[in-house]
Amino acid sequence: MVYNLVGPPCEAANVLFSGDTLRLEESLTYGNYRLTMQRDCNLVLYDGGRAVWASGTNGKGSGCYLRMQYDANLVVYNYDGKSLWSSKTYRRMGNYLVVLQNDRNVVIYGDAFWDSKTYVPMKADNGHNATLVNGAGYK
Repeated sequence: MVYNLVGPPCEAANVLFSGDTLRLEESLTYGNYRLTMQRDCNLVLYDGGRAVWASGTNGKGSGCYLRMQYDANLVVYNYDGKSLWSSKTYRRMGNYLVVLQNDRNVVIYGDAFWDSKTYVPMKADNGHNATLVNGAGYK
């Protein structure tokens, strides 16, 4: 399923995996959408030049960064490691990713907890079956 979410690995500028960090003035991007960790410590989602969502952490620290944690929580920390904002999405330890999607939504995905085992293999662009090996797509 990760294949459908992020596209080919070389085009995954819209994804943070567990353990990854978005530092000051770095962004996740997808088309005209941009999720940016600003210098003022505010995490802001832009549609073109227009802000459509923000963490509200501007002016609350310095040297801030965004971390996708192994417990599924997405957190803005200041330089001293103090949490300024979080998604409050705590789960069991595992591999998760946050994706800036083509619909402008920012979504955290993780391990499936159950499935019906009735999936139909997806087809790659070249017509061959695209199969992910357990853990593929994660660091």
